[in-house]
Amino acid sequence: MKNALSIDLEDWFCVYNLRGVVEKQDWSKQELRIGRSTRLILKLLSEHHTKATFFVLGWIAERVPELIGEIEGHGHEIATHGYSHTLLTEMTPQSFEEDLKRALEVTRVCTHQEILGFRAPSFSITDKTSWAFEILERNGIRYDSSVFPIAFHPDYGMPTAPLSIHKVGELLIEFPLSCVEILGRRIPCSGGGYFRMYPYSLTRSLLKRCNREGRPAIFYFHPWEIDADQPRVELPRLKRWRHYYNLDKTLSRLDRLLSDFEFTSVKEVLGL
Repeated sequence: MKNALSIDLEDWFCVYNLRGVVEKQDWSKQELRIGRSTRLILKLLSEHHTKATFFVLGWIAERVPELIGEIEGHGHEIATHGYSHTLLTEMTPQSFEEDLKRALEVTRVCTHQEILGFRAPSFSITDKTSWAFEILERNGIRYDSSVFPIAFHPDYGMPTAPLSIHKVGELLIEFPLSCVEILGRRIPCSGGGYFRMYPYSLTRSLLKRCNREGRPAIFYFHPWEIDADQPRVELPRLKRWRHYYNLDKTLSRLDRLLSDFEFTSVKEVLGL
């Protein structure tokens, strides 16, 4: 079964976990490290003959448009991650639509593709922000991959959402972040921090279970997650662990993952 591989294209200082330390107005003062990390990812994907979807943050597209062109040149799908990495739970429908339109505008000039996909910052489409689906559809988005069908996370989650791909509008498709239900509990196996914290064997087992249940999985990670040399900032102990744990092992784990599973872009999995 072909699974979907996705990369949220944002730099180390864009992360929600760091927003109390690196203010958004100071982003332009930070060291841009996304080029080197992304090119390591492109090299790894080429070695495995694998295509992926890159959910591009508009702020990044403005500053490194040539990198977006390079990603497209390798045959990968370009989708959008919004412009400012503001959580939808902190936006109104109007401000979200403005942010989305700005992201689409600045990203479209970097690519020859039609932008079909969206992922909300920090998976912040929840029951309270489901108004976003109508706005996405109105702006030509054909699929969303923002819904995490879990209940335990303090910042995101739609605990009653289906685990499988489903429609959330007349044309809009939801590809939820992959989870496995075990004894009534939903266990995430989609990547990111879960991939860095779990033993690799657990991730592999859960993804295989998704496929046995007839569901293509979707896996995500960020370029900063393979950058162990990124600047270190002072964080509370739990946030520090979540952000920096196993950064030096992520690239080799991804290499193993791409050997164990077949991946492609979200667009291809959905047949768009």
